[in-house]
Amino acid sequence: MLGYHVAMNDLVITAPPQTSIIEYTVSELSQALRRSIEDGFGYVRVRGEVSGFKRHGSGHCYFALKDAEAVLDAVCWRMTAIRLSIKPEDGMEVVCTGRLTTFPGRSKYQIVVDSIELAGVGALLKLLEERRQRLAAEGLFAAERKKPLPFLPEVIGVVTSPTGAVIRDILHRLADRFPRHVLVWPVAVQGEAAPAQIAAAIAGFNRLSQSSVSQPGVPRPDLIIVARGGGSLEDLMAFNEEIVVRAAAASAIPLISAVGHETDTTLIDHASDRRAPTPTAAAEMAVPVRFDLLAELAGKSSRLSGGLARLLSERRLHLAGLARGLPLPQDLIGNAQQRLDDRTERLRLAAERHLRAARHQLDLAAVRLRPDVLIADVERAGVRLAETDVRLRAAVTRMIAAKRDGLDNFAGRLATHSERHESLLARGYVVVRDGAARVLTEAAAIKPGEGLELEFYDGKVNVIAGRTPRRPVRRTAPRPEQGSLF
Repeated sequence: MLGYHVAMNDLVITAPPQTSIIEYTVSELSQALRRSIEDGFGYVRVRGEVSGFKRHGSGHCYFALKDAEAVLDAVCWRMTAIRLSIKPEDGMEVVCTGRLTTFPGRSKYQIVVDSIELAGVGALLKLLEERRQRLAAEGLFAAERKKPLPFLPEVIGVVTSPTGAVIRDILHRLADRFPRHVLVWPVAVQGEAAPAQIAAAIAGFNRLSQSSVSQPGVPRPDLIIVARGGGSLEDLMAFNEEIVVRAAAASAIPLISAVGHETDTTLIDHASDRRAPTPTAAAEMAVPVRFDLLAELAGKSSRLSGGLARLLSERRLHLAGLARGLPLPQDLIGNAQQRLDDRTERLRLAAERHLRAARHQLDLAAVRLRPDVLIADVERAGVRLAETDVRLRAAVTRMIAAKRDGLDNFAGRLATHSERHESLLARGYVVVRDGAARVLTEAAAIKPGEGLELEFYDGKVNVIAGRTPRRPVRRTAPRPEQGSLF
């Protein structure tokens, strides 16, 4: 294997050695590694702890499986995630089944998950306990939410598998105790589809009253029984799912849960209104024993008849004792008859007095209504009317004269106050103004030699004030009714 180098100043360029190793592109190498891993590891089951679980907006789930020494990336596609029996959570120990592959974009290998199971009973119980505490904190298991069961429901709805022995046990027990109308909503009680079907059945029974138009022949149940036979903890997981628990808590119809045997407990038992240890016990809780009711009814009917007979006998004796203390009927009637006769006589006398008084008043009215009396009254009234007319005319004449005099006086004063100053000038008045065209009203305000303007009614004249002004004449105050010129 030969090599060479060329020195240029301090830079040394060395030619690559010639080898027989195959040259790959990055994509070719990534595809080769992917084929190698997928061919070498088909379907595998990997146990580990879930870490960094995230559900993307596309519906795909991404997380990692880890143990004390290694980490394995995992992806679960959207359609597979919908069918998962459990929802992965951080810290949950699970067993994932799927196939190994690579993701060339990140140079890593991962497992494409097809199914997820809890790793062991301990992890499953831990998951159920955490779920129970979370739902209890929301109040779904509160005692005040529990509804009383009807004493004798007319219609009972049963949510269970139609092919198992559970429905036969329930129907047989109901027929023995008290036959009722039973509606069976068939569902799967185990598997991935079971939780959704059970929740839909509970909600469907509650919606029957609203869909009575489309299903007029289907009555609404008065009681719901959710039942399943015994099984392992994994078999009963459908009744521990959150969707089923919430549907049971939201049911407006009283609900009995009868899942498993006496020692089995599921989360639906906490949310239901009553828990039955077995499906047969649920049927016993649902209805009473008909023959016991008939016997109890017969006993109470007998006691009622005996009590009524004793009551009637006691009342009869009491009535006989009271009758002995009552007065004779003829005595009571005689006293009442005497009072009636007295009131009848008093009523007759009062009626006669009233008629006599009315007749006397009628006679007085007839006398006042005679024609001669009426004519005299009319003549006297005519005389009084004539006298009143004369006095009224005189009074009206005097009042009009007084009002006219007052009006003339007021008109004269109004004319005096409303005359313009030109009319006053025509009567001999003169307006005196100084050089600034100010009106002078006092002689003391005129200075000797000052030019003045005198305004007459027919024109104006300019004059010079004398040096020895005349003594001012004291003017009397104008009369109140005379207006001022200025």
